[in-house]
Amino acid sequence: MIFGIGTDIIEVERIEKQLENNSGLKEKLFTPGEIAYCETKKNKAQHYAARFAAKEAFLKAIGTGWRDGLQFNEVEVTNDQLGKPLIVLYGKTRDFVAEINITNIQVSLSHIRDMVNAIVIIEK
Repeated sequence: MIFGIGTDIIEVERIEKQLENNSGLKEKLFTPGEIAYCETKKNKAQHYAARFAAKEAFLKAIGTGWRDGLQFNEVEVTNDQLGKPLIVLYGKTRDFVAEINITNIQVSLSHIRDMVNAIVIIEK
């Protein structure tokens, strides 16, 4: 059963500027694994923006926003062996999702040069 659906769209340039102008923001928003992945890409900002959008879409889907100690860097967007994006949770965010009996999280990312979009579907 679908518990929630979230979507987010963002301009790549917005994330690029924020990361350039705010020391330590990258580590606050992204996991070490996400940073390592994005830093290997030619258009790093596009990949950071896609992951940021997925985190925002995830929060919309669970219906809480960033409260009660949930952290951006507790939501990791990774890929399976075929490249399909996945969401992996850590810390309080993982515990919260377990408490509300979430059984599955689906994520889809799309990007063009200047824009990225993410959709998250959460099932119980």
